[in-house]
Amino acid sequence: MDPVSLGLIFTALSGIGGLAGFFAAYLLRSRSWQFFGIRRTTWGWLGIGAALGVVAFVAKGLAIFAYISFTGDTGTPQDIYLAGASGGIWTVVVATFLFSVVTPIGEEFLFRGVVTNALLKYGAIVGVVGGATIFAVFHGINVVFPAAFVAGLAAGEVFRRSGSIWPAVVVHSVVNLPTIPVMVLASAT
Repeated sequence: MDPVSLGLIFTALSGIGGLAGFFAAYLLRSRSWQFFGIRRTTWGWLGIGAALGVVAFVAKGLAIFAYISFTGDTGTPQDIYLAGASGGIWTVVVATFLFSVVTPIGEEFLFRGVVTNALLKYGAIVGVVGGATIFAVFHGINVVFPAAFVAGLAAGEVFRRSGSIWPAVVVHSVVNLPTIPVMVLASAT
């Protein structure tokens, strides 16, 4: 299989895998959609999610800088996403859509709707920080770990406060949106 197709498949799998995990939990728990935070929200909460996503995007950059400074590790497992976007403008668009829409929906349904939601019964700190930690570990102990932890904290807190998964999806989308275009531009220089 060519690298572009393989890259797009792996980019899609991060969201599809999250949705598969969510639906497994949904079927096992036999709960309503609302139990997992899949409920309507207000434009205000979506705006807060977008603003928090911008803050998390800046904070993740600082966290990655600190991680690299302490470890010297600059390798990234996300090069496969760059491969998916390397087939021209349309593959950049598709990869960006997958990474900024499909991935946030799948991962937030699983990590906030299931994991953080389950941990919140032990309190806000355990729920939000525990969910963010599990989310970050899922991304691996590498340069993505601190970025995932920061994004997980922001998404978890807005999920906890709003009671809806959608502001967390917005946080995640804003954090992920520039990733593919920036990787493509950086590889062109």
